Amino acid sequence: MSEAKESLPSTFDDGEVYDLVGDAVPYGLDFYVDLARNASGPVLDVACGTGRILLPCQQAGVDIEGLDLYGPMLKTLRSKADSLNLEPRVHQCDMSEFSLERQFALIMIPFNAFIHNMTQQAQISCLRCAREHLLPEGAVVFDTFFPSLEVVGAAENTRVLEGELDHPSTGLPMRLYDTRSFDRVAQVQHSVNEIELLDAAGEVRQTHRSQISSRYIFKHEMELLLRVAGYSRWEIHGDFEGRPLTQENDAMVVWAWNE
Repeated sequence: MSEAKESLPSTFDDGEVYDLVGDAVPYGLDFYVDLARNASGPVLDVACGTGRILLPCQQAGVDIEGLDLYGPMLKTLRSKADSLNLEPRVHQCDMSEFSLERQFALIMIPFNAFIHNMTQQAQISCLRCAREHLLPEGAVVFDTFFPSLEVVGAAENTRVLEGELDHPSTGLPMRLYDTRSFDRVAQVQHSVNEIELLDAAGEVRQTHRSQISSRYIFKHEMELLLRVAGYSRWEIHGDFEGRPLTQENDAMVVWAWNE
């Protein structure tokens, strides 16, 4: 039985703190920017956050819009855009309940964002919203992880060092910790995230603590979600290069078309 959740802010409640780590993550960046550059029409970045994907796409000349539920993330995105002399078109709304004025050739949901749909109904609604906003022959593309035994069977309530990196402004070290708990019947993972800011002597001077929950999805379950959401054609790959999903430590990169 997992312990009661702490009363902590969401990981997405502070865009500047999020970017201490998020801006340094290259995961999927080249894949999504290349997809957007080669799209045959406008692009929508769902759960665009602070613009890790959206802003490089806009710099590359892509006709792109974004949406995100969290105002602090969009505030940071706009601040970063100002410094780049960009004027992004973004919307604050839930990825499972959005209605925009136009349709898109490509809708992407990067960086595991889809698993923050915490109910089956939200998952289906998100996929339906995406399909309804696709141009004919348009595609929705998103990534998540395969819930391997190593991931969902991990020790609970154990503080794990996830990595160390340099502060983007000061160059001083930071340490990233995650403490996980699970409801494996509901397929929910809860994480307490900590970012420790160290001084030059290696002493902890500040700690940012937040929490986040996600609902993981298995491959055949994903296919059922796509079918119920109205898609007739899809592919699920094991990585961004299009390799088949064959190993439980693979990613799940989903492509679904509006046909």
